[in-house]
Amino acid sequence: MTQMKTRTTFQSINPARPTEVVGHVEDQSLEEIAEIVARAKRAQLRWSKLPSPERGMYLHRAADQLQLQLEDISITMTKEMGKTLAEAKGETARGVAILRYFAGEGMREIGQVIPSTDADAVMYTTRCPLGVIGAITPWNFPVAIPLWKIAPALAYGNTVILKPAEETSVTAQKVIACFQEAQFPEGVVNLATGQGSEIGKALVEHPHVSAITFTGSNLVGKQIGHSALERGAKYQLEMGGKNPVIVTKNADLDVAVEATISGGLKSTGQKCTATSRVIVEEDVYDDFKEKLLNAVEKITVGDGLKANTWMGPLATKAQFQNVLEAIDKGKKEGATLLTGGNRVSSLDGYFVEPTVFETVDHSMSLAQEEIFGPVLALFRVAGIKEAIELANDSIYGLSASIFTTNIQEMLTFTSDMQAGLIRVNAESAGVELQAPFGGMKNSSSHSREQGRAAIEFFTSVKTVFVKG
Repeated sequence: MTQMKTRTTFQSINPARPTEVVGHVEDQSLEEIAEIVARAKRAQLRWSKLPSPERGMYLHRAADQLQLQLEDISITMTKEMGKTLAEAKGETARGVAILRYFAGEGMREIGQVIPSTDADAVMYTTRCPLGVIGAITPWNFPVAIPLWKIAPALAYGNTVILKPAEETSVTAQKVIACFQEAQFPEGVVNLATGQGSEIGKALVEHPHVSAITFTGSNLVGKQIGHSALERGAKYQLEMGGKNPVIVTKNADLDVAVEATISGGLKSTGQKCTATSRVIVEEDVYDDFKEKLLNAVEKITVGDGLKANTWMGPLATKAQFQNVLEAIDKGKKEGATLLTGGNRVSSLDGYFVEPTVFETVDHSMSLAQEEIFGPVLALFRVAGIKEAIELANDSIYGLSASIFTTNIQEMLTFTSDMQAGLIRVNAESAGVELQAPFGGMKNSSSHSREQGRAAIEFFTSVKTVFVKG
């Protein structure tokens, strides 16, 4: 009798209750990854030959399946990652909208006619798929980020291999199952699970993976960029942020406080676009601080599945420890802790109190290093010029926002702020699916995701010259 090969698995843990196992996920071997790549490569030619409106219909069917599974996937996301159920439902609904938006790409133009100097010729451009796309995604948005990579890749004729974060692989399995239920051809949408250092590395280095799209840390992103560049693969990196909000003396302070808290502390601060630096004009600094602290102290921290919870746990034990270490480092460097700064001792999970510092020098780690947790640092400035200079004093340039009713301040900010996403009288952490998204400086590889801009990464331009 032939002995069956034993498959190894790893556990997914609920960060609100670390003794609870959400599910088990296969830890795939490098041989299995090679088989997945081969399957995706075989499927890609057939998939790319389908008329693009037909590919769009497949995406519409996947959206239908995701809509049907919205409740279950959202609950799984909350259990696995920790964000509140309301946030998880909002993210999953956004995933449905992303699929429908890119389903519509099948009906849009993909080239243009260009005048030729030859009167007897026609010249035009079209776009070609790249081939097999490796999508390496993080745990903080386990539905939206994979789908804003997968959907355009498929719409433009590529096949995809999703490598999700280990921490949210159960959610990823359920998302990929929606494509299976939508009866996508075999090999078009694939899932690769396991350690990023092995599985992700194998995808990045595989000669038949034509492009890598990555969202995650700067350290890993730069390693991926180097590896892809060495073998001539196309790559797209969306990485960290240290996002500022500027509050001027002309701001509506109640609106600014609400948006600062939402942008900085929802999802427990675990967004690449989360507000972390709060730069306030001195004329309104004390009033703003009082309003902010009053609002922060009303935040309810707890299990994201409970209806009264506003902020859930940090997603992993490692992230929990990193945030506490960052808070402790801030104290040691001399910043003043105004509120929070501790683990929530009454809860068993990876819970940290919403935390606010002031008297932070801009050379401190609180001002320069991405924390990815519920930590805000307040800065007092004399005016808009100093505020923008401070806001730009970062290696990152992902998102930034300003609160003011002064038109000139708005125009100055939108002109001078060095960030890929600029928001006026709105929180820093808002990204709309139909608009280009990406950062400047060390926040990205300077490419853009989402909206019509997605076509620039997921296709190559072909110029065609036809002479009769």
